[in-house]
Formats: sequence, structure tokens, C-alpha cells
Amino acid sequence: MPIDITITLSDDDLARFQESIDKGRLAISDTDAAQQIEEQANELIDKARVIDLPNFISERLLKLQVLINMISDDEWKLSDDERNSIRSALYYFVDADDVIPDHIPGIGFLDDAIYAEIVIQELRTEIRLYQEFCQFRIAEETRRRDRGEDPYVGREDWIAEKRSLLHSRMRERRTLRSGGRGWRMRLL
Repeated sequence: MPIDITITLSDDDLARFQESIDKGRLAISDTDAAQQIEEQANELIDKARVIDLPNFISERLLKLQVLINMISDDEWKLSDDERNSIRSALYYFVDADDVIPDHIPGIGFLDDAIYAEIVIQELRTEIRLYQEFCQFRIAEETRRRDRGEDPYVGREDWIAEKRSLLHSRMRERRTLRSGGRGWRMRLL
């Protein structure tokens, strides 16, 4: 029988995660380092697929795939600052100095799962709008194929319109959210 456990993180706890994001911002100062963070985060996701982790850990780590997809999707076209902000958030997963070293059996990925949950919650609007974009893209490709049209003819035009609308919503909500109350991670 499943059980829910609630963990309350203090401002000091959250500040430790924020320190990692800030270290990540410094680490991505050059393109090679930024690419390496992305590759290492991908490796962590691949590892979560094959090693025997508790479900509550592997489920959270696998959710990070959408962030990798967002920053590598050429048609989604995030700004360089947005891509780098996500890479900075991913830095924690590749940092050798994270709270619990990954090599410790049984609990090594627990802090990664907690942090993944924080990142996914903080970027929920961005993730939801990206997923809406992906669903639109698939549906529009299918619709055009069903009508006998080539989905690649005029593709940038029909994608650009939807992307522009979703990016606008994403940035507007981010602005509203950051002006809210309470402590918030500085991811974007």
C-alpha cells in the first residue's frame, strides 16, 4: 500500500540548493562546460533507467528528461539565457559536492530526487507549455499528412505562430510568479 511522506525544507535547506544553481551559473560560462553539464545530466537519466532505484527516486530523475528536451529542441527555440538557466539547475545532478554523494548505496540519489522535485515544481509552467507545444506539433504534422500535405512545407510558419504564443504566456507567467510572495528558487 503506497504512503505519502511530506518533507518540509527550511529556507537554509533551499539556500543550499540555490548555491548549487549559482555554482552552475559560473560553470556554464563557456559553451563546452554547458554542453558537458547537459551530457552528464543525460547520463544520470540513463543511469536512473537501468539501475535498481526506489520508484520515488527514479520517477523524479526521469522527469528531468523534459528539461533536456526543452533545451535541445531546435524548434522550441528557448533564448540562450533560458537554456543556460536550465543548465544551471541541472548542475546539481553533476556536482560531485552535492548533499549526499551518489555512490552511497540506497540513499545516494535521495537528494537528487528531492532537488528534481523542486526543479520540476519551479518550472511547471515552462514544462506544461513545452508539452503543449510538442502535442501541437505532433497533431499538426498528423493533420497535414492526413490531408495529403507535406508537414515540412511552411513548417517554420505554423510552428512559429504557436511557439510565439506559448513563449509569450511562459514569460508572462514567469514575471507574475517571480513578483509573488515567499521564497522562490532563482532558476529563470
